[in-house]
Amino acid sequence: MWRQKVFSKLFGKKETVTKPKAPEIMGLYLGGSFELDPLKLRLMEPELMIEKAASQHLIQAVGEVNLDTGGKILRFYTDDDAFLQVILDGGDTENHITDVKLWYFYETKTIGSQEQWKQTIATGISKPTYQLEDAEYQRVWDAVGDESPPVAMTEKTYEEDGDTSETDQFVMLYERQLSGDETETLLVTAEEKLINNNFDRCLVISTGFNIGQADITING
Repeated sequence: MWRQKVFSKLFGKKETVTKPKAPEIMGLYLGGSFELDPLKLRLMEPELMIEKAASQHLIQAVGEVNLDTGGKILRFYTDDDAFLQVILDGGDTENHITDVKLWYFYETKTIGSQEQWKQTIATGISKPTYQLEDAEYQRVWDAVGDESPPVAMTEKTYEEDGDTSETDQFVMLYERQLSGDETETLLVTAEEKLINNNFDRCLVISTGFNIGQADITING
């Protein structure tokens, strides 16, 4: 390695650092943009928790979660305080997509102490039902037995400037029925990230709804 560095300096060869490439799917990529069917948004929004959802989105970051089941979650974070989530099972191509949802951040609360963090993990994430304003959501991931602990996962996030970071997450999924066959989904997540030897912790609540691949137009 030392000889290679000396050789490069003597002969003017520049060493390049290869930045990790963010995952891509369905034509979605870091720095790209997409548009959602505005008619679908207008029809669904009166029943949803969100208001004034944008139809055009610029992708500013990409998250990737490798699941223990062999599946993968890809999250395309946009400039509208939202993220388009794509779930894959058994592979990384469009043929392996099992679910696509658009999520909006509803609320983020800082968790300031270790005791608060423990309490949040123990009782603040997983409940049989979760109340948000006047809406009640039913827990989706129920375990066999009396307790359904939150699911642990780690998300790797790719930023536009080439930086990456990892966040440990403890999550639970809920949903409520809307008119017809539509549902609104609730994601409750306790996030923990180590920054300068200190833990940055928060509780993040997001609501989402199903998006068909035909509802998405890639702008490039």
